[in-house]
Parts: sequence; structure tokens; C-alpha cells
Amino acid sequence: MIQSKSIENSVILITGGTGSFGSTFTELLLKTNVKEIRIFSRDENKQYLMRKKLNDSRISFIIGDVRDFKSISDACLNVDYIFHAAALKQVPSCEFFPLEAFKTNVLGTENILKASLYRDVKKVVFLSTDKAIYPINAMGLSKAMMEKLMLSQSLLNHKKGIFCATRYGNVICSRGSVIPLFIDQIKKNKPITITNPKMTRYLMSLEDAVNLVLYAFDKGLNGDIFVQKSPACTIGDLVIALKEIFNYKKENIIIGTRHSEKLYETLISREEMARVEDMGKFFKVPPDKRGLDYDNYHIKSKEISSDSLDYNSNNTKRLKVNEIIEILLKNNVKSSNFIKF
Repeated sequence: MIQSKSIENSVILITGGTGSFGSTFTELLLKTNVKEIRIFSRDENKQYLMRKKLNDSRISFIIGDVRDFKSISDACLNVDYIFHAAALKQVPSCEFFPLEAFKTNVLGTENILKASLYRDVKKVVFLSTDKAIYPINAMGLSKAMMEKLMLSQSLLNHKKGIFCATRYGNVICSRGSVIPLFIDQIKKNKPITITNPKMTRYLMSLEDAVNLVLYAFDKGLNGDIFVQKSPACTIGDLVIALKEIFNYKKENIIIGTRHSEKLYETLISREEMARVEDMGKFFKVPPDKRGLDYDNYHIKSKEISSDSLDYNSNNTKRLKVNEIIEILLKNNVKSSNFIKF
């Protein structure tokens, strides 16, 4: 439940608003006294389905592309807050079309920043990913650049609105993620295809992702990046859990790691851990506010030692199979509407 008083009577723009996050977040916003929710995306069919499902006069649907400054600038008129979820997110697709990932994830973010400054938007929350840390693929590289643009503008324009961000890993019921793929293979009585059973990934519910974004919205100052302390599991254990849930006996097939996939994902780098702030359920990575004249500064943060660790899916809490089953059932993996839009 959204409790922030800032939401009351506000105009909110969600880019990529027909996606998993946007659709869930919109449903929560509709339970408040929000004045208007603007759903900005390129997919008219998803907008039609969302309009039909939610059927609320407070929602405005805008066909547009974050790559086009005018379309996003027009959408930002009289907007109070932006939640920037629009992105190209599929790692293999971005590997084959890296320039497209750059256009959407980098240039699109620059357009959001410029438009929000031009339209005097009060706050923008950017949604980033674990793949932005130590990036080895085009998707991660473009998201890392997205973060750098946000950080740069938060320091240069710190008196004109607030820019902050969140990072999170795999969301259980999001479209295009591995769990819906495994469930589809099970329902079609096909072998489950596993890249590497030892690969670890964070396991996060859509509710957790929304709560993280709301926490950033409530607490975030310019340049802050927020991370939830999330558990992880191996892909092998995840498959075992799904097969137990669906009582599935067919053998698995090991297909090998896909283009530019990591064995594990990182949410906070080793270098960032030197200044991270523990917020209980969350970590906050504050910006480095030093200027370019380093002679004016003295070391105030703790030194990075050779044994300092990053925060990754291999050293976070490791879920057991029974715990994975409990989380999956709680997220209604057997339901027909498990996948969000």
C-alpha cells in the first residue's frame, strides 16, 4: 500500500508503463488519491489491454518513445513525478542490437533528464539493474551509462528537482524472465533448458521491486541509488523447485551460457561498498560529491582493502529448495495471470 503523502493529488508519468513494473505500480497508485497517471510507451496493444483491464478515468495513455525528446517533453507537461522504467532489457537482444540498447537506455534517459528539467518535474526515480555493475554485455553497459547520466545531472542541477535510482535483479513474474520460460516448457511437456545449473540469480517479487522504488521515492536525495537486500538461488535449485510444484518428471537439457551472461550478478560494486549506508532492509549508495580538483579533499570514507567484497548473488543469502518453493507459491506461479502484461 502506498502511504506517501506526496502522491496525493499529484500527476505521475510512468515511462514503459505497460510493463511488469508499470502495470503493478499503476494498480497501487489507483488506490490513492492520485490526480493523474500518464502511461507512456510505444506498444499500443499493451496500452489497449491495460486500458481495458483498469478502466479508470485518472489514467492517460500516451503513445511515444523516450528516444524522441519532443514526445517525452510534451508528456512531462505539468507532471510532478516520473518513474522511468522504459528500457531494452533482454541481454541477448541487446547483444545483437547494441546501438538500439544505447538509443533507448542512454539517449532515452538523457531525454528524460532534459525534459524533466525543462518541465520543472519535482523528482525522477530511475529503474536500473544489477547488470549495470561490472557490465560485460550491451544491456549492462547501457544501464551503467544511464546511471552515470543520472549522477552527473543530479550534481549539476541539484537545485532543480531530484534524480535518484534503484537497482534490482530478476523479478519473479516479469515478462521475458526465466521462470515464465520454465513454466511454459513444463506446460508444453518439453524438457527444461538450463544454461548453467550453478549460475546464481537474485530472487525478487514484483511487490519487492515496487516497494524498493517507493522507498527511493520517499527517501531519495540527488544521486542516491537504492538496493534491496535480496536472497538468491542457483538456477539448478530453481528448476528443482518448479518441478516439485508442478510434479514434473521430464529431464533437463543443459544448453550452455547465452551471449554475455554472468555466473552471478552484482548489485553493489566493491568500490561502492566503501561508502554504502545500511538502511535496514535496503542499502543506499550515496553519490561521490567531490569535484575534479582532488587536492581540495581528504579521505573521509573507509578505505577499500584487498579483501573488500561486492554485494552479489553469490555472497547474499542462498535460498534452499523449500524456501524457493515457498516464495514461488506466494507469488502464484500456478496462476494463469502469473505473468504481468
